[in-house]
Amino acid sequence: MAVTALDAAARSARADVLDLDGVSVVRGGATLLDRVDWQVEEGERWAVLGPNGAGKTTLLQVAATRLHPTGGVAWVLGERLGRVDVFELRPRIGLASARLAAQVAPTERVLDVVVTAAYGIVGRWQEDYDPGDLQRGRALLALLGVGAMAQRAFGTLSEGERQRVLVARALMADPELLLLDEPAAGLDLGGREDLVARLGRLAADLAAPTFVLVTHHVEEIPVGTTHVLLLRAGRVVSAGPIDEALTARSLSEAFGLSVALERHAGRWSARASLGGR
Repeated sequence: MAVTALDAAARSARADVLDLDGVSVVRGGATLLDRVDWQVEEGERWAVLGPNGAGKTTLLQVAATRLHPTGGVAWVLGERLGRVDVFELRPRIGLASARLAAQVAPTERVLDVVVTAAYGIVGRWQEDYDPGDLQRGRALLALLGVGAMAQRAFGTLSEGERQRVLVARALMADPELLLLDEPAAGLDLGGREDLVARLGRLAADLAAPTFVLVTHHVEEIPVGTTHVLLLRAGRVVSAGPIDEALTARSLSEAFGLSVALERHAGRWSARASLGGR
């Protein structure tokens, strides 16, 4: 696909990883994203928060090149959506989501769930995998605390174990951008805390990719998260460095009720404040 001088000049002025300029997404007459401006630079760790229907998953689908904007312009890893072959771009992006989990056969071997990401497929057929890929897959499973389950069937794992396998899969191709859509959803307290701690270690690793984590809960924000984006009804409420953009006021506006926000040892907690609307 030809790149004009104007495209090249525009690309050089864009954020390294993600740059959304007035992005809107309309489906079936409903506005899912409404003129969103958002920039993500290399090395940043973002949390995206908001209530149900805020547009969080839609935003992540745009970032993953699975969805094109109805309006505005989206640049992903320096390429403009609509002017790039997304099938060449997608291997540079690691994605873990409930939609992906639903595509994995319950009988699929856990190691194969991870390694197939390097080949751009879900589900192993008759392929012979490179020994180096198998070694990397095992190492990633160990990193996420599920190394002993490499030979088990995906369908026999607990919800927390599945989530960790999917994060390992998302890291398999050594992506430049890691997108995690509600990785702690459905986990019990122990499973959530284990996963959040592992994501915190990932955030602290300077060699780890830039990542964006979508969640409903501030309690699921890992230590080391650098930035936050708050959404409500498809619009940006607040965005920027987490110490500035995540406040009781911005969180209250995003969720539509008065919220008390606390931080302890790098972790956040929130509750409805007394007398809140």
